[in-house]
This record gives sequence, C-alpha cells and structure tokens, in this order.
Amino acid sequence: MSPLSVGAPVLIVGARVTGRAILGALTRFGAVTTLCDDDPEMLRPYAESGVATVDPATAIGRLADYALVATSPGFQPSAPVLAAAAAAGVPIWGDVELAWRLDAAGCYGTPRRWLVVTGTNGKTTTTSMLHDMLLAGGRRSLLCGNIGDPVLDVLEQPADLLAVELSSFQLFWAPSLRPEAGVVLNIAEDHLYWHSSMADYTAAKARVLGGRVAVVGLDDPRSAALLETAGAPVRAGFRLGEPAAGELGVRDGQLVDRAFADDLPLLPAASIALPGTVGVLDTLAAAALARSVEVPAAAIATAVSTFRPGRHRSEVVAVADGITYVDDSKATNPHAAEASVLAYPRVVWVAGGLLKGASLDAEVARIASRLVGAVLIGRDRQEVAEALSRHAPDVPVVQVVTGEDAGMHATGDTSVTKVDSAGDVLGVRVMTAAVAAAREWARPGDTVLLAPAGASFDQFSSYADRGDAFAAAVRAALR
Repeated sequence: MSPLSVGAPVLIVGARVTGRAILGALTRFGAVTTLCDDDPEMLRPYAESGVATVDPATAIGRLADYALVATSPGFQPSAPVLAAAAAAGVPIWGDVELAWRLDAAGCYGTPRRWLVVTGTNGKTTTTSMLHDMLLAGGRRSLLCGNIGDPVLDVLEQPADLLAVELSSFQLFWAPSLRPEAGVVLNIAEDHLYWHSSMADYTAAKARVLGGRVAVVGLDDPRSAALLETAGAPVRAGFRLGEPAAGELGVRDGQLVDRAFADDLPLLPAASIALPGTVGVLDTLAAAALARSVEVPAAAIATAVSTFRPGRHRSEVVAVADGITYVDDSKATNPHAAEASVLAYPRVVWVAGGLLKGASLDAEVARIASRLVGAVLIGRDRQEVAEALSRHAPDVPVVQVVTGEDAGMHATGDTSVTKVDSAGDVLGVRVMTAAVAAAREWARPGDTVLLAPAGASFDQFSSYADRGDAFAAAVRAALR
C-alpha cells in the first residue's frame, strides 16, 4: 500500500508541534494514524481526544503493521523506533518530506515553488529577507519551515512561492526534496551529536541543491565545494568580492547580480541593517534566490531598506558612555560567534554554553586581535578558556562559575566570579555577573557582545531567554 493511500496505516513519531502538523495532514488525506512519543505526558491529551497512541517499545513490536513512519525532525536515526523501522524496511519520512510529496502531488492545488535556505548560520535572517523581497516584488509568498509555521501548516493558504528555512535535521528526513531553488549559506561544525560525521551533516545540507537552481556561498570552502556536485541545471554562487559571471557579489560598494542578469546593480551595501560581512552575505544569498524567480532589483532594494533582523541577532541593547552592548544570543556555534565578533573593532566577548561537540580553536585564532576581554559562562566555558589560552593568551578572561562548580578552579590567568545556583533564576544571576565583569574592561568605542558560540540549555530555557537575561542585566547596570 502506498503511504499516501486512503486508509494507509502510519506511525507518527513525536507529539509536539511538528507531530501535530503531521497528524493533521495525514488525517485530512485519510491515513490511519497512531502517535508515538518517548514522553507519556505528551501523548495523554491526544489519547483523551480519541487519537490512537502507543509507547515506543510497543510500536517497535508492531512495525510490520505500518506502511510509513512519519517522524519529527529532532529524532535521530539512532532513536530506537526509527532504527527498528529502517532495519525492517519501513519508509521513514520527516514532515518536510511529507509536505513536499503532498504538495507535488497537487493535494493542495497547484504545487508551490519552494525556495529553500539552509546553512550552519544565517538561515533565519536570509529566509526572512527573501520573504520580504518576494512580497516587495508582488509575489504571493509564505514564510515557513524551521522559522514560524511547519510547511504542512501553511499549504492550505494561497501562495505561489514558499520561503522555507530548513535545518540539517529536516533535510536528513527529506530525501526526495527538489526545490525550485536552494541555497547553502555556509557549513561549519554543528550538531555533530546528531549527525554521525561532518560528511553526513554536509550531505544533509546539500539536499537543497538538487532542484532547478543551486546557490552556494563561495567564501566558505565547504559550501563552495558543493557547487561542483550539485544536481541543479542552474548553478550560482555569491561572494563578498567582485562577482564573476554566474555569481553575485560586491563592486564599488554595490551588490551586483551577474548570475541571473548580465551585470545588474541591486542595492548599496551601506543600506543593509545587519552589521559586518555577515549582513552582506545573507543579503546576497536572499537576493540570489529572489533573482532566480525574477524578482526585480528595485523590489530587492526596497525590501532590504526596510528589513530589520529578528530579536537576539546582533541586536543593540544599549549605548552608554561610548560603549555599545549587543545581544547576538542566536550565535549558538563557533562559526556564528566568529562572524559576530568580526563585525566590531574592539570586543568584550561574553561566551559559553553547550558547544555540542564543536571545536573553536580556529575561530578563536581568527578573532583574537579583536578581543579586549572575555567573560565565559555555561557548562563548556573551560573549553572556551583553553582555546583563548592557546590562541589569545594576552586577552584577560573571567569565568562565571555557579554554585555546583564552586570546587572548580580556572587555569592560567583566568579569574573566577562565583554565583549562587540556588533558586529558579540562575540565568539572571549568571548574566548579571557576566555584564558586571565585562563593564570592568569596556572603554569608549568598545562593544560588549553576547555571542555565546554554544547552545543555551545548560542555564537558560532558550537562546531568547539568554538574550533577554543579558539585556535585562545591561539595563540594570546602566541605571
């Protein structure tokens, strides 16, 4: 039986937002669904509303009963249910794969043209900017994927184009995706706890390049290498320098398109709100996808002139006494933190968190000349301290140590600030201490920059919570 046939039995793995979207889509088209999750409490409300549910161990014993396993993207291939399904030869689709197949089959009317953005860093900004460019060009566009609503939740809405942000997890479970155009912004070590290797992580990202148009960031060696093997008939790249034929780039302060036009000026680089080279690169990437569907240069320029990055993305919190305080809590890996630091000439760097298996030696070596001090927080702060000791030994460092780590001692010239871990506002106290330490070094012209290089879940509920705590600490310190 085809997994999309009416009456097809489908096991849905994951009962949160994505699982709910999968359930809704499959139910609409007549599948017989059963919902599975590791957390019984997540299943309870579904069971009470009449949805069939099952625990993972029981599901494994019944895999022969299912025509398809539809999974939420956060589940790794090694998850017991998914590993057992793969071994039994049961197809496994993610929500993006399901959305792609349903849309391509005309289940929601005329199939949309998908414009897909992926990469280690800059996905959300680029996708948001692309969506604005499409709207400015008079196109009916929907913003979805890893940003906003799941793709499955927007397909019923009228649109011609989808601006879709996809993570490596989503792409891993979407093997048949062939978008109208796709871009790989950059590739750096990230999520190696989920993917078995850098090669697998890269291969997942490269799935966006198999449609009609493939676009890659040429200044990033790993993404640039993907262009040669991309399956798309139209290939383009973008770079910070002057573009060759088939590229977008920068000439005399202007962004220029030589990929989808002979030599078309798009907009002044000075009109981009996001600071540093990362803002230019994200704009070039968004413009490349917009140009691939013939959005005019004037619409692209209009969209960029009014675009503002989302919260916690190089967000200026305050300027006082000549010191600028910037919240870039979304810089959750070393590659993103490097780009953030390099946007400013002199930085007091607030960093640390969960490094997710990534090394940061190379990044620290490249930003060392910009640092006037570093304040380190979070579980993996010692790894950051050791990288600084190796590659920026003259940069003063403070580690903010919580109560449970009070027995730990910093090495070298690193000093320690201890914070009581009792209560439910640990993150607030950590960030208050971090900002106080940063202000000791900051001088007029400096930037106190939260660009953690790690995930937030050791001390905060999310990167947004971490950024909010930083902003609150800054405002309190400046009163």
